[in-house]
Amino acid sequence: MDDITAKRLVFAMLDADGDGVISQEEYSARAERVALATGRAEDDPLVVSARAAGQKAWAAMDANGDGGVTFEEYAAWAGAEAFDTVCRPVLSALFDLADTDEDGALDLPEFTALRTALGNPVTNIEAAFAVLDTDGDGYVIRDDYLASVRAHVSGGPSPVGAALYSRTDSP
Repeated sequence: MDDITAKRLVFAMLDADGDGVISQEEYSARAERVALATGRAEDDPLVVSARAAGQKAWAAMDANGDGGVTFEEYAAWAGAEAFDTVCRPVLSALFDLADTDEDGALDLPEFTALRTALGNPVTNIEAAFAVLDTDGDGYVIRDDYLASVRAHVSGGPSPVGAALYSRTDSP
């Protein structure tokens, strides 16, 4: 999958209302949806941490401060460097929210809660989990998850990226 296609898939997931602009509300809602899906309270330290990481990411994404990120802005910003400095902490914090047993890995129900809350079609989640669970032990570890998402957003080979971000539920 080429770099632009990968970015379009992620952008479409982040642009929850499909209006062509990621709003701050859409982006910020990710932490709230994962917290809700995992039954965490608003004042849970992991929720607070995820919100803070999301606010930092939003500030970097919305470089012109107009409250919205178009695809052109997102495509110019997203990539390996943005992932390493901005997105990795956000995705790590969201992973921690989903890791309800705090073992550093996600089982299929935890992974499903995370990725559904983030807007991936439920039809894609089991295939993505299977690709990430390389040893077949029933768990996805943080480093494999983050490495795969990084590869996807930077245009590298990422079978899990293709599974997570494709819209199999679209006509």
